[in-house]
Amino acid sequence: MSGPLTGVRVLEMEAIGPVPWAGMMLADMGADVLRIDRPEAPHMGLRRDERFQFNARGKRSIVTDVKTPRGRDLVLELVGRADVLLEGLRPGVMERLGLGPDPCLARNPALVYGRMTGWGQTGPMAQDVGHDINYIATTGALHAVGRADGPPVVPLNLIGDFGGGGMLVVVGVLAALLEARTSRKGQVVDAAMVDGCLALLAPILGQWQAGEWADQREANWLDGGAPFYGTYPTADGLHLAVGAIEPRFYAALLDGLGLGNEKLPRQHDKEAWPVMRERFSNIFRRHPRDHWLSVFDGTEACVSPVLSLSELHTQPHLAERACFVEIDGAVHPAPAPRFSRTPSRISSPPVERGTGGESALIEWGLSPEPQQVNPT
Repeated sequence: MSGPLTGVRVLEMEAIGPVPWAGMMLADMGADVLRIDRPEAPHMGLRRDERFQFNARGKRSIVTDVKTPRGRDLVLELVGRADVLLEGLRPGVMERLGLGPDPCLARNPALVYGRMTGWGQTGPMAQDVGHDINYIATTGALHAVGRADGPPVVPLNLIGDFGGGGMLVVVGVLAALLEARTSRKGQVVDAAMVDGCLALLAPILGQWQAGEWADQREANWLDGGAPFYGTYPTADGLHLAVGAIEPRFYAALLDGLGLGNEKLPRQHDKEAWPVMRERFSNIFRRHPRDHWLSVFDGTEACVSPVLSLSELHTQPHLAERACFVEIDGAVHPAPAPRFSRTPSRISSPPVERGTGGESALIEWGLSPEPQQVNPT
């Protein structure tokens, strides 16, 4: 193992979405992550090639039925040897299984018990079902993304599941681990996607309350309303991203578009934004994307190609920084962030159910359990 979390043991209760992503991040940073899988795999109606389940990389798996005394006792034995437990079940489920915070912290007072939910452990909606789209809708994030004359646009599941969810529980767990090094006491980390989404929105909420942000789409400088911050189609049907916020960057953009010598409205004149956006759009449509990349190459106009997923492997900067790692024919994003002295790495391909569990149990000081894997 390598990475700053080498020596940290993490139990990850099988889940979907942010919990396995958080486990991947911890495993990339060197933690020994043991996933506790159910006898039957949860699925969403899709059959998947395990090689491409990147959230499962760097982990090991043991299959056990935690609804049975034997399975519960095994998890409690592992809790006694773990530093972190991650779970993403609905509030109260772990308690009903006999694996809630009380018995786990009684077994291991220094345990960091990370709980990941959409609505949080408390509140009138705590027991409601939901997905990323529901959490970002409830917190206002979804309302802010999209065209002014259209419905809100779903920004993948990056904001709720991974930014406001997985990243939040990773930060919380690491903070609790750091505190436990001095107090020698564990604690529960209640990470809710609604809380995380609101934390991500903090700067925007501040600007709105200060009267600097309009509560509508495409009416602000960072939501596509400003002509100098948005996307434009080119003659070949591709797109460019423009982020010329600072005055000298905006001047470079105007020069590249052939507008540098014209008398134009002030950059932050919102009344003129629709006209300027239309004018920029008409100019960008005259030439293909590569033409514009050549025009703006070496300038400070902050113009970039909107790359598709299939184009990423040819991007020179990403290649130079080795942003991708190939494992068993699958191209993974490299671990992030990067550490100068204790570098992270992907220690193994995505784990299949029940793989590596016996060796993990031995290393954690327990006898191997027979693995019963449902192939479906």
